[in-house]
Order: sequence, then C-alpha cells, then structure tokens
Amino acid sequence: MPIRLALALSLLMPLASHAQLAVTAQQDHEALLSSPDARLAANKRLVYDFWREVFEGGHMELAPKYMAETYIQHNPNVPTGRAAFVDFFSRFAKPKPIEAKVKAPLVAITAEGDLVVLSFVRELPDPKDNARKYTTTWFDMFRIENGKIAEHWDAAPRQP
Repeated sequence: MPIRLALALSLLMPLASHAQLAVTAQQDHEALLSSPDARLAANKRLVYDFWREVFEGGHMELAPKYMAETYIQHNPNVPTGRAAFVDFFSRFAKPKPIEAKVKAPLVAITAEGDLVVLSFVRELPDPKDNARKYTTTWFDMFRIENGKIAEHWDAAPRQP
C-alpha cells in the first residue's frame, strides 16, 4: 500500500507545480531604482520618471525632457517619433498631478547596458470563468541613447 500511495503522489506532484502564484507588486520603488552602476541607476530613473510624469501624469509637454526626437515605437498601435507619440497620447491623456511613485503595480525594474525593462502586474479575466480574474506580467522595454529614451517595445497586440 505505501508504494501505491507514493506512486499516486508522484503523479499528482507535477499537477500541483502548475498552479499559478499571483504576481505581486513591489512597494519599495527606491530599492528597484538602485544599482551599484551609476549609469544603470540613471537609466532606470529616466524611464521611471518618464512613466510617472509623461505616461501616467499626461504631461506631454515634458516628453522632450525624456524622449529622443527620433524615438522608435514598436507598439503597433502608437506611431513612431516623439512628436507622433505626443500627438497620439494628447488625445487621451489630460495632464493631472504627478505622483511621487509610479501608480501602476510595478514588479521590477531591470537595466542592462542601454536597456531598461519595467515589469508590471496585469490582471485579466479568466477565459475559463469570466467571474474570476488572474494575474500575469506585462513588460515595457526601453532603449536609452544619449540620456533619452530612443526606442520602446511591449507586448501590445494590434487594436481595431
């Protein structure tokens, strides 16, 4: 009997390892922004402040402070170029008070070379049960050139 129980448990263990753990946000953004490499810390801060002030705050007049004029956009819904970005988001984003911290649920800020990745908690409806939700992770990646955001990638699908 103990052999059968051990066999049954060994067959069920892989199923348990597939259960999802919820993605959780990091509350200490200053810890996420730190780096022993001053250039990486500066790149993280640049992207973080851009996200707070321009993207979340809707202050498109601050875009030149953060974005290269030749900004390249890889999201299929947003045009390329800083002026095109500003024009596009000005239609939706009205300026509001700039928060001290990014409001979106931030999981991590990763910097390597000239790239910075923001990782966020994303909550979506469960396709198997619309009354339930699940969490996953959304990523935005930026390339920094000469102290400005020069390029952006994310996982956005084309919108109608």
